[in-house]
Amino acid sequence: MGKGFFNVPIAINEPVKSYAPGSPEREAVLEAYKDMWNTKIDVPLYINGKDVSTGNTKTMSAPHDHQHVVGTYHLAEKSNIEDAIATALEARKTWSQLPWEHRAGIFLKAAELIAGPYRAKINAATMIAQSKTVHQAEIDASCELIDFLRFNVQFMTDIYHEQPESSSEAWNRLEYRPLEGFTYAVTPFNFTAIAANLPACMAMMGNVVVWKPSDSQIFSAKIIMDVFKEAGVPDGVINVVFGDPAMITDTVMESPDFSGLHFTGSTFIFKELWKKIGNNIHSYKTYPRIVGETGGKDFIIAHKSANPIQVATAISRGAFEFQGQKCSAASRAYVPSNLWDTVKERVIKDVTSFKMGSPEDFNNFITAVIHEGSFDKLAKYIDGAKNDADAEIIVGGNYDKSKGYFIEPTIIVTSNPKYTTMCTELFGPVMTIYVYDENHYSETLQLIDETSEYALTGAVLSTDRYAIDEATKALQNCAGNFYINDKPTGAVVGQQPFGGARASGTNDKAGSALNLLRWVSPRMIKETFVTPTNYRYPFLG
Repeated sequence: MGKGFFNVPIAINEPVKSYAPGSPEREAVLEAYKDMWNTKIDVPLYINGKDVSTGNTKTMSAPHDHQHVVGTYHLAEKSNIEDAIATALEARKTWSQLPWEHRAGIFLKAAELIAGPYRAKINAATMIAQSKTVHQAEIDASCELIDFLRFNVQFMTDIYHEQPESSSEAWNRLEYRPLEGFTYAVTPFNFTAIAANLPACMAMMGNVVVWKPSDSQIFSAKIIMDVFKEAGVPDGVINVVFGDPAMITDTVMESPDFSGLHFTGSTFIFKELWKKIGNNIHSYKTYPRIVGETGGKDFIIAHKSANPIQVATAISRGAFEFQGQKCSAASRAYVPSNLWDTVKERVIKDVTSFKMGSPEDFNNFITAVIHEGSFDKLAKYIDGAKNDADAEIIVGGNYDKSKGYFIEPTIIVTSNPKYTTMCTELFGPVMTIYVYDENHYSETLQLIDETSEYALTGAVLSTDRYAIDEATKALQNCAGNFYINDKPTGAVVGQQPFGGARASGTNDKAGSALNLLRWVSPRMIKETFVTPTNYRYPFLG
């Protein structure tokens, strides 16, 4: 066994490649895209280091061409989930005892594999099955995932370095143990990096994991597991299962060894899982850790002093990148009356210039939404706005699912600040704007705070520092990530730890040591050097 206090490489954010015409990364990702597009893959369950095929399969298709099948995946039976739990618990016996530097080495290697030989492949997979443009795939599946892996290693060592004071009489040591039992990761479709980080960060801290990716992200989840295997994650440490979410979750949470949930997804589902854990609480060996990042109804508020072109750009980028399918995406904006004409003109110009289609065409800024259920939901709200007296669609409003699930970027202007699309999370390319009296800024801040159950991201744009200060104070509880003179998206690992409160989650800040601390159970060890031999204290005389 090695001896020493080891320094890990200092984490730096992975540079974002440009994919400019003629660049090597552009050629590489297009080649990978074409190869994967024309090759159907079969994705089995992954349990105890083995591929498990059940024969009960579903197909995977691209949202921008839903008739094109790119592969199949296998659905788990209850016995498969029980096997995953049993093998995870067996793997824990050795994984939890492995010196931390070896766990660090595995995930640092995974980061380098993604930065190098897997970069084009994981980006192409994300473009195909999640319909991300190459830029959105690059900042997610490559850069953010690399950053999570590198920075989490650094955060892990920072945590281990935090030790209590000792004295000449006793040596106090804090041991950061992994949780007893196994953990459960439930991950979303919209970020490949989040899908990988949720199980990886728990495993990095010595835990073992049962991981259920979203059905709409399995195509790129397969690449993640290929990377983890090549990086050396031992058998049984991360087990991947697909299928009926209710059956999988019930089986996981029936186990007395269940010790933690790491979740990203809908608020309703998270609350249901929390309730299920509560109902089972008397059967668990330990109180499970519950970490979740859920929905958002993210806002932009412009002060009358703001630059209207900057406001329009914040709306165009913040609302419509990746078709608004980011939990941080702006979906409601409050624009002062003195700026509205200029903002309206510019934002319409921006949106009408967007090209929409397949992510394989690098001219496209907008692609398809993730599946038919999302498409139908968004179409319903757009149709409602067309018929409601207190709403007007000023750009967009059309949709077509004949080939792919394409929703035009749509901006609704409402005279009702509590209009349904100002309050309801839609998770798509629909922005609703309320034009407020430029002299009612304080009242509008209060309105923002009261309108939504969520508290994930928000932004204020202003050139007046007093107005910025007022917004920062008034909105302190309605955004876990608050942006000044910027759009409310684009958090970077190590720079803007991400998460929100209220109905947006537990605010445990992915991309920081705060999140990793949830996946350890500290043990305090006191070693006394000269042990007392008489029970009598001096006060006894």
